Amino acid sequence: MNNTLSTAAGVISGQQQYFTTGDGVRIAYQLDGNAGNPVLVFSNSIATNYHMWDAQIAAFSPYFRILRFDTRGNGASGAPAGDYSLSRMSLDVIALLDHLGIERVHFLGLSLGGFIAQYIATHAPERINKLILAHTAAHLGPEEGFNNNIRSLRQHPDMAAFENMFIRNWFPAAMIDAEDPRIAPFRKVILAMSPTGLAGSFAAVRDGDLRKTARLIPHQTLVIGGDDDTVTLPEHSAFLAVAIPDARLVMLPAVHLSNVELKETFNQTVLEFLQ
Repeated sequence: MNNTLSTAAGVISGQQQYFTTGDGVRIAYQLDGNAGNPVLVFSNSIATNYHMWDAQIAAFSPYFRILRFDTRGNGASGAPAGDYSLSRMSLDVIALLDHLGIERVHFLGLSLGGFIAQYIATHAPERINKLILAHTAAHLGPEEGFNNNIRSLRQHPDMAAFENMFIRNWFPAAMIDAEDPRIAPFRKVILAMSPTGLAGSFAAVRDGDLRKTARLIPHQTLVIGGDDDTVTLPEHSAFLAVAIPDARLVMLPAVHLSNVELKETFNQTVLEFLQ
């Protein structure tokens, strides 16, 4: 097994780089940490960029080579028109790993990133060592809610309305009311996001139903949920922990982005699992 990076890939730690997928979409990514360490992939929530993991880099980089990327339609990656799929988003990740010469990784996905993580775990299990599924689900509904958001984004996009929706779904009211400085970068990313990309990403979540395949995930898995999460509910986390044969559930007193809200607890929980 080779967890080091190919020198031909031209990797420079700590700088944003790009590669182009087979269907012509440019994907932004960044590498941090020692090139000799095992590779840990962080996969993002919808409507964020890979800087949502900034609070993890100092804690994880001494032990891992960290690969972060912007999911298609999000952040600095390309946002093609149309509905996206978990299959296509997962293929983007596999293509990125191939581009960098990485055969196998630990994989941490949060929310949409957790959907992508589950898909890769069942369709390309040989690419993953340990799996962390944070604040995610095997299926989310109702479909009409996603369709309404997609219709709004494609006809009369109002990113300020989506900014308000996401922030209130992601963080506790006390943080928002106090204007916690950790929230401001997330607001900025949402407002700058492509409506086309967000609509396509909503479609991928709408159409993703991994309930029947969760039991096929063969990896040692950590499921992290939030007691106060109103997006991926505690029962969504519980379902995954029961369905995946080798899974362990940890519930945190958090909303949806516990890696930001409770970074020390989140970091310690994941590090203990990986080490």
